[in-house]
Amino acid sequence: MKKIYRFSIVSSFLGLWITTLFPEDFELFLGFFLIFTFGMIHGSNDILIVNKLLNKSESNFIKILSTYLLVVSCAVLIFYLLPGIALLLFVCFSAYHFGEQHWEENLMSIQNISKRFYFYAYGLFVLYMVFYFNDASVKMIVNEISGVSINQLYTKQILIILGVFMLSFLAVLLKQNEIKLSTVMKELFTLLVLVVIFKSSSLIWGFTIYFIIWHSIPSLLEQIRFAYGTLDRKHIIEYTKAALPYWLISLLGMTLLYFVFKDEKHFYSLFFAFIAAVTFPHSVVMLKMFTKKK
Repeated sequence: MKKIYRFSIVSSFLGLWITTLFPEDFELFLGFFLIFTFGMIHGSNDILIVNKLLNKSESNFIKILSTYLLVVSCAVLIFYLLPGIALLLFVCFSAYHFGEQHWEENLMSIQNISKRFYFYAYGLFVLYMVFYFNDASVKMIVNEISGVSINQLYTKQILIILGVFMLSFLAVLLKQNEIKLSTVMKELFTLLVLVVIFKSSSLIWGFTIYFIIWHSIPSLLEQIRFAYGTLDRKHIIEYTKAALPYWLISLLGMTLLYFVFKDEKHFYSLFFAFIAAVTFPHSVVMLKMFTKKK
């Protein structure tokens, strides 16, 4: 884990360095490229994880795949018919998923429900940091997706409330010797690094740095360990081969979605609709995976 953390820190500042060298258009292109590669691959192998969770044979593949595609299709439909509600659900699911991925290992010994609230609070805190430093862009995207104009996001107030809850939770854990002070200090430093990145980068590039470096890559490694037992070159290649067909199908789905709705939806709307559609089932699968690991 120390190697992953060092990699994340170095890569984050490399991403920050890119912002000083290239225009925002290049950041946008590179950001979408990374999201459509590493970002989508980390969520493309849910079928493999589900099979591992259920201990099912290959004969159940069609049934599992059909169920998965049905959930994704329903999510896309909800985004089309009720975009405002779907966007809110996307933020909620993503927040919990981000927090769980980041903190599950450190809080594995904690069994009470407050841990679940902390996962949600942490993920929401990261998202609202992104919103805080990109207020105008976020309002524009919300308007494009939902058709609703928002004058105030209340990001500062929400960040304060979430921050107080998170510090209080960690203070209680420290008092009960459930977590090490070094872990808390490391995580506070991580948030400081993210503040610098979000403040210095565009919306998409700042989110890409967090989503790829701090979420997708660690998640990929967790999934490989869970699916194959160990993390080595052979299993990384096996996982990539297994994920490749689903990744290609996801790209095809995104492409079809764009050409079908390009005249009535902005690209941001289609992009977030598709990402949200995949996020809903993926976050549930990862919740089950972490539960199984315990």
